[in-house]
Amino acid sequence: MSKGLYKKEPLWTPAFTMLVLSNLFVFMSFQMLIPIMPPYIESLGASGTEIGLVTALFSIGAIVIRPFIGYLLSFQGRKHLVLIGSLSLLVMTVIYPLTNIVVFFLIARLLHGLAWGWSTTANGTAAVDITPNSRLGEGMGYFGLSVTIGMIVAPGLGILLYQMYDFNVNIIVSLVLGALAFIMLSTIKYQTPTAVKNTTKADVPFSFTGSLVEKASWYPAMITLSATFAYGTIATFIMIFAEERAIESMFLFYMVNAVIATCVRPITGRWFDKHGPKGLVIFCASFSFVAMWVLSITTSWVGVVIVGLLFGLGFGSLLPALQAWVLSKSTPERRGVANGMHMSCIDLGIGASSLVFGMIAKYVPTGSLFQMSSVFFLVVIFLTWRADKKDLPAQISPVQGRVSQSG
Repeated sequence: MSKGLYKKEPLWTPAFTMLVLSNLFVFMSFQMLIPIMPPYIESLGASGTEIGLVTALFSIGAIVIRPFIGYLLSFQGRKHLVLIGSLSLLVMTVIYPLTNIVVFFLIARLLHGLAWGWSTTANGTAAVDITPNSRLGEGMGYFGLSVTIGMIVAPGLGILLYQMYDFNVNIIVSLVLGALAFIMLSTIKYQTPTAVKNTTKADVPFSFTGSLVEKASWYPAMITLSATFAYGTIATFIMIFAEERAIESMFLFYMVNAVIATCVRPITGRWFDKHGPKGLVIFCASFSFVAMWVLSITTSWVGVVIVGLLFGLGFGSLLPALQAWVLSKSTPERRGVANGMHMSCIDLGIGASSLVFGMIAKYVPTGSLFQMSSVFFLVVIFLTWRADKKDLPAQISPVQGRVSQSG
């Protein structure tokens, strides 16, 4: 196949477009609840450690379920697995207003984590199946954009609704977004790789470890863990930080972040496809490191905008680049496991960070938590810089593993 034809493989098919949009609604439905969970459970009388458990228990649930969904994805079609995950998220969202006791709320977070781990693994794997190998970096970059925008725009929306109304209004809006996602996901014509179609349950005996870890992708997964451990303090403490410093415009952080991330994503996706992940990940982690320090000293909306700009340039492209790196190291029938491992590293990193820094929070100012966690972006830079050829993706043939059938 010529180089010209290699570049012309279609990316924005109806299935891919619909999957990106529906995944955006999935992430918005979920992420708009993230920043209001800590202050809400604090209003129920939760301690600092219990606030940390809000994220930690959720992450545990997501990590526990992913080996099982990764295993199912190795021999089953995509549609019913995607829809089960989406429906489970809707059910768990309905339960939250009924849990006004701390211990019940924490149990709900664990169950929500199970649903989230299932859904994100199934959706991400379905996206990889639809994306041409020759445009994997670009395709997963755009798919990752739905994740990033969800992680960036939705928290700002959640904050505004929480400040203007109450927790239950957030739940209603979250349910509407989740229902839209479910309807859209049900209309997609999914693709399943031939290797998966030709695999039966008997061909792949279940192994928890084997379904949790894709050995070929362990190195970029470890880097993902470091990156999200650094980011975890923002996910957990940014609203508490804003309240401490009387910053009422924290939603600008999410808005500016989303705009910048959207603008640079086409560039960074093509960068990955042409040059690989090394320089791109180092670039993104560097901006993220600086952003954490600027955030720690911010006292006004001007600083919030600057932080949003820096994070949009950095973290906005970091996770999609790492996801493409993880997936590029795996084979088609193992991509469900690889994608599950990537998402588990995100949840484990954020969850562990929330728990660790939740215990530290009682001894230091919240701004100092951002400074301490920023060190892990330096770890990302170091690990990426020292990556050798065996850790980096080989050039992918445009036809390698791409014979697919509807499923």
